[in-house]
Amino acid sequence: MNKAELKHTANEIRKGILTAVYHAKSGHPGGSLSATELYTYLFFKEMRIDPKDPKKADRDRFVLSKGHTAPGYYATLANRGFFPVKDLETLRKVGSYLQGHPDMKHIPGVDMSSGSLGQGISTAVGMAISAKLSGQDYRVYTLLGDGEIQEGQVWEAAMLAAHRKLDNLVVIVDNNNLQIDGAIDEVNSPYPIDKKFEAFNFHVINIDGHDFDAIENALKEARETKGRPTAIVAKTVKGKGVSFMENKAAWHGSAPNQEQYEAAMAELEKAGEV
Repeated sequence: MNKAELKHTANEIRKGILTAVYHAKSGHPGGSLSATELYTYLFFKEMRIDPKDPKKADRDRFVLSKGHTAPGYYATLANRGFFPVKDLETLRKVGSYLQGHPDMKHIPGVDMSSGSLGQGISTAVGMAISAKLSGQDYRVYTLLGDGEIQEGQVWEAAMLAAHRKLDNLVVIVDNNNLQIDGAIDEVNSPYPIDKKFEAFNFHVINIDGHDFDAIENALKEARETKGRPTAIVAKTVKGKGVSFMENKAAWHGSAPNQEQYEAAMAELEKAGEV
């Protein structure tokens, strides 16, 4: 998939995010939109996965540690062919398999149920250790929120990952600088994020999380790094792609009304024409 195709796919995923949250009348659009390019590159170019065989033993694994941004995850999986895009409209509805947080028992393509912040990276570390112990070559990717890394469990997991020299693990931090209560540096600053991971003996790469070339180069560098895990600190914009949502903490966990939804979809339709 070339860059133009990746951009088109990311735009379709953004439409899916908004559609899901609008129909649910609840959900988390801001952090889903900020991570869209990361989701897109991972699932459409980087990871060894097969929608026709979601549980294939040698597949690469992905854990959404910031599980509340499930709308972005679901929109990605749907566009990748794991389930119908139309099903995004059932998000959080009674009887729907698309719950508010990822559920590995009912959603094709989901490797780990998540939602409680800090636990996803711990699971990803366990998966990476399992691969090493069993001599398998699959890689493990986990996506964290920058507010999430205020959780102590994140650093316990990071310590173990480095101790076990998990070069098959890639930790990606969606650094959009906003959490539910506001700017992360005003709530409980985790900065400097890169230096903290370096102190835990990670190989660290800082990138623009909306630049596909930067994402590609970082993931290539991660594959080539031996003897320690990699942390990619991706600078992003909360609500990216919808002008009135960008850099607004209020859109962390708010659903658009009909007027806002139509305006956002019109904006994305126009973006897709470029």
